[in-house]
Amino acid sequence: MTADTLYTAEAISTGGGRNGHVRTADGALDAEMAAPKELGGSGAGLNPELLFAAGYAACFHSALQGAARAAKTDVTDSSVGARVSLQRDGDDIGLAVHLEVVLPGLDQQQAEELARLAHEGCPYSKAVRGNIEVSISVSDD
Repeated sequence: MTADTLYTAEAISTGGGRNGHVRTADGALDAEMAAPKELGGSGAGLNPELLFAAGYAACFHSALQGAARAAKTDVTDSSVGARVSLQRDGDDIGLAVHLEVVLPGLDQQQAEELARLAHEGCPYSKAVRGNIEVSISVSDD
């Protein structure tokens, strides 16, 4: 089965990687990168974990809204936060993600079911499934 490409994003990193520069081909993102202070950097710019957190939060929120539409459920005031942690395990360095889903006005069971459906359908969740730890908390505030 061949997949149809719907969209392709393109970016380039120059300079020193975590202490360099990133730019997208369309110019929508053009930013200095800086390692976080916790890793000995200045913290005066973006870093890969920040970019991943922002992308995952937005992607998961879209999947959540899609699940809510399918369930005919109003999630107007919903939000999704993502915490991406860089972790060391011996000589290995990897990522872990915690998603914080806020669904005001829904009962806990309904909110958790929408988050589960979003996690099944979100392209970021699919991409990392089985590769990194992803935890999800659901609340109404």
